[in-house]
Amino acid sequence: MKRPPTVIVLAAGRGSRFVSPGHKLLQSFGNSTVLGMTLDHAIESGLPVRVVTTAAVTAEARRHVAQRDIVELPASTGRAGEVLGMGYSIASGVAACADAGGWLVLPGDMPAVQPSSLLAVAARLPQHVVVYAQHRGRRGHPVGFSAELYSELVQLSGDEGARRLVARYPSHGVELDDPGVLADVDTQDDLAALLARSAQADSGSHAARG
Repeated sequence: MKRPPTVIVLAAGRGSRFVSPGHKLLQSFGNSTVLGMTLDHAIESGLPVRVVTTAAVTAEARRHVAQRDIVELPASTGRAGEVLGMGYSIASGVAACADAGGWLVLPGDMPAVQPSSLLAVAARLPQHVVVYAQHRGRRGHPVGFSAELYSELVQLSGDEGARRLVARYPSHGVELDDPGVLADVDTQDDLAALLARSAQADSGSHAARG
């Protein structure tokens, strides 16, 4: 039986645009944190999950996944404090589960991405080399890569992430009724908007049940 794709949750960034005290991934979100909610949704999909992180948020990652599923990176290379970047994070996560049936890249600051959206992208990977979630025609996350791209993914570096791969290979968009695939937490305003949307959705759900 073919192995399923693994969700690579990227949680090694500094989050420099988020200027409130504390790391943005550790900010409260519902009864969890931004990273915690992202991980919980990834785990709920039933797909394997790996977290690429740094010491700043490893303890939070451990509350949700086993130590063996955490790839801890240094905060920098040590050369003038050079940051390793998203490309290196993706390469490290992919290398840690080389035998996966592909990989879904999901930033750790996207707590509103639903488990069903991860599964929808994963379902298209057998037919396409690159698959991405989209909402109302706008590209979002996760972005899925088939296993045949392993050798190129593990060579990524810098801050561009996998953009060149997405541009180089034919990619397939999966239209989803999930605005969460577009919503990341870069700033305090982003977090406030996501929290408000989440509260509104919970209120609507309670009203429907009542």
